[in-house]
Amino acid sequence: MQAPTLTNAIIDAAILGFEEQNRRIDAQIADLRAMFSGRPADITDTPGPTRRPRRKMSAAGRKAIAEAQRKRWAAAKGQGQSDSTVSTTSKPKRKLSAAGKAAIVAALKKRWAAKRAGAGQAGGAASKKTASKK
Repeated sequence: MQAPTLTNAIIDAAILGFEEQNRRIDAQIADLRAMFSGRPADITDTPGPTRRPRRKMSAAGRKAIAEAQRKRWAAAKGQGQSDSTVSTTSKPKRKLSAAGKAAIVAALKKRWAAKRAGAGQAGGAASKKTASKK
């Protein structure tokens, strides 16, 4: 039978497991000592979970990241190096002429008149059918 090979990941997991067991045992010992002496357990008696120290970034690194993000935003917004190029390339706002507006109003009136006429015929036909059944 071949012995299992231990990888770094397995060893790291084992270490973490044993450290957690150690923390639990220390907490239980602190509770027992508190019971023995008759005083409540101090918070300092039980060590908290160990955390990695926060990674710090240099000022130059933050500056480089901020500049890269500004470049990405400028590209996403379609801006070049200056704002004057944006105003010349944008399309002017379109306006509706009086004749165009009159044509739209006339078409709407015609459509509503047709709809009212269709509803009147359908309503009249329905009333005729009910009158003939009586």
